[in-house]
Amino acid sequence: MPDFGQLRRRCALLLPAVLLPVVLLLLGAAPGPGRPVVETDRGPVRGLAHGAYDTFEGIPFAAPPTGPLRWRPPEPAPRWEGVRDAGAPGARCVQLPALGPGGPTGSEDCLYLNVTAPAGRPAGSRPRPVMVWFHGGGFFSGAGDAYRPDRLAVRGDAVVVTVNYRLGVFGLFGHPELGGAPDFALADQRAALRWVRANARSFGADPGNVTVFGESAGALSVCAHLASPASAGLFQRAIVQSGSCSTTTPARALLPDLGRYEPFVPEPRTVADGVLAAARFGCDRPGGALECLRRLDTGTLATAELMQRFSLVSYGNEVLPMEPRRALEAGRFHRVPVVQGATRDEVRLFLALTLAAYPIPDQAAYRARTERSFDAPTARAVEAAYPVSAFPTPAVAWATVLTDASFICPTLRDGAALGRYVPVYTYRFSDRGAPDFTGQPVPPDLPFGASHGFELPYLFTIAALTGPQRGLADRMADYWTAFARTGVPQAPGAPAWPRDPSATSALSLAPGAGGIRTVDARAEHHCALWDARWPQVTRTR
Repeated sequence: MPDFGQLRRRCALLLPAVLLPVVLLLLGAAPGPGRPVVETDRGPVRGLAHGAYDTFEGIPFAAPPTGPLRWRPPEPAPRWEGVRDAGAPGARCVQLPALGPGGPTGSEDCLYLNVTAPAGRPAGSRPRPVMVWFHGGGFFSGAGDAYRPDRLAVRGDAVVVTVNYRLGVFGLFGHPELGGAPDFALADQRAALRWVRANARSFGADPGNVTVFGESAGALSVCAHLASPASAGLFQRAIVQSGSCSTTTPARALLPDLGRYEPFVPEPRTVADGVLAAARFGCDRPGGALECLRRLDTGTLATAELMQRFSLVSYGNEVLPMEPRRALEAGRFHRVPVVQGATRDEVRLFLALTLAAYPIPDQAAYRARTERSFDAPTARAVEAAYPVSAFPTPAVAWATVLTDASFICPTLRDGAALGRYVPVYTYRFSDRGAPDFTGQPVPPDLPFGASHGFELPYLFTIAALTGPQRGLADRMADYWTAFARTGVPQAPGAPAWPRDPSATSALSLAPGAGGIRTVDARAEHHCALWDARWPQVTRTR
């Protein structure tokens, strides 16, 4: 009996890609109507045709990180015989719900990616740019298949790859027997980028023109790759959406017993937490802790406490030698063009989740918040710059304070650091009528507006848009994909996006005539106040 799997692989190497479907047909693996077949370095995959674009989902880019491979760097996926079905996403990584209560779901066997490509070969055989999406979810939730990038693929003539990566205790655990905290989540993302480099041409794309982009934890991931020596050469452009290298939230800002949020932490802190966690499970025998922990089942480890405790990226190691914001300030990052930005009302969604337990009914409660979260001089300056009387409600006032202090001004600060070395383009998503796709109740004193993640339906097919909003979505897709193709975000018939090395201005994105315009973001968001007090704000506990 001939080895058909080996024969398929040899044919793929010897014959032009256009003949591959014919060969597969002769070998009994016909693509069939609506089922395009593409050869990858692990074997052929059969996707789905959707008219203007094709999808190939659930492609393994690394071996399952299970059993003895738990808490190890990703290893190559095994080759497969025959044509692998890529008509549905793979399992999502073990995770908690992004919003609200609920137990863990997903699987440790989860290192899969999804490819969306325009149908047919690129015009004039010019390879398409690749855009690799890292999802958000606080490093404890989310999945690549939650995002449908057909608008970017079709309108922008780009190949878009969405990626799963290990989350929580499975992705960001640390322990002395691991030699520290190796940031497996970032290692998974790098493995996906290496897969893209090896396979982009099979999907009509250019492996030398890769843009990494992400939102929230995905944006923090992009920031980390910018500062990580291990990621050198794996991408040529970067887009950072609502998660700058300097993002942080002051202590007691959302709940009275909640400490400061900082997504990047020193490695010894993560390692110390790992030692305590191991001891809690009785896995504290010297030299045998990891073996003991690897014997525990998934559900035992996937507690809410551990998934969230190990949702911070460690620095001070080979992956991230420096804290990312310090790396930007020192110019120690990969020299690639960057698009970065935030939404106008980032923190409203987060604050809304806590208002029932910790309300802000009046000016006295607002003042108490400022005094608990900031030192006395900063609290007085905040009340002067953000008087309650200037806002519809005290809750809106406090959400505005936190949005400026935690997201918008840190983004502009990072932009100024980047702008000394590379082209930087800054945006502010400003559509306060954006669709709410969260399913969370909206407090009467805190409408969501343009909250965290509310730009996503304008790039991905997530929620229904109005006519003017679809117009904005088209412009945004044009900007994003033009940047991926050339390094310059531009859209036919849309306002020019200024390159501003000082990151003082931003392109405000909103629907309707005049909705896209340049604004003085530093002035509108009181960034002089926050920049002058940045060290004090970040040290407040």
